[in-house]
Amino acid sequence: MEEGEDPGSLIKVVHLLVLSGAWGLQMWVTFASGFLLFRSLPSHTFGLLQSKLFPVYFHVSLGCAFVNLCILAPQRAWIHLTLWEISPLTLLLLSLTLATTNARWLEARTKAFMWALQAVEKERGLGYRGARQPPGPNPYHQLREKDPKYSALCQKFFYYHGLSSLCNLGWLLSNGLCLAGLALGLKSL
Repeated sequence: MEEGEDPGSLIKVVHLLVLSGAWGLQMWVTFASGFLLFRSLPSHTFGLLQSKLFPVYFHVSLGCAFVNLCILAPQRAWIHLTLWEISPLTLLLLSLTLATTNARWLEARTKAFMWALQAVEKERGLGYRGARQPPGPNPYHQLREKDPKYSALCQKFFYYHGLSSLCNLGWLLSNGLCLAGLALGLKSL
């Protein structure tokens, strides 16, 4: 596309809808449903639910990041890009990279360690962590102290879960900054 050429109203609307839809989905999954479900469900039920929801969430986010990058990338001649024009491209590329990492690598590893942890917990009669945990000493902490296999599984699970959470927050921030850039570019409301 020639520099300064208008990409068209439909392309602009699609770009805004996909970007804002992805950001809204990320906000809901990250801050609303995750905390609500974690506090309301037994841990094994929560894990089962997340194991079904997260692959879809990660792949929808990956698809949105890809569509947004494909829409924005060909709109300008690359040699003439200013810092203001290259920032959204960089943020969308980062978003695509983080979404791909979560969808294709971290999700499967996190889920595998979660299933292994749950198997050990079921052997010991556990699985009620969260809102329904009985009063008294925490049986999960006691299990970690007594069982080195369980402790190692916990470390690996929390490592991959932490990386996945960081990727999620990174692509949430990337999409939010892209939306802020679009809002700052508006001439009037």
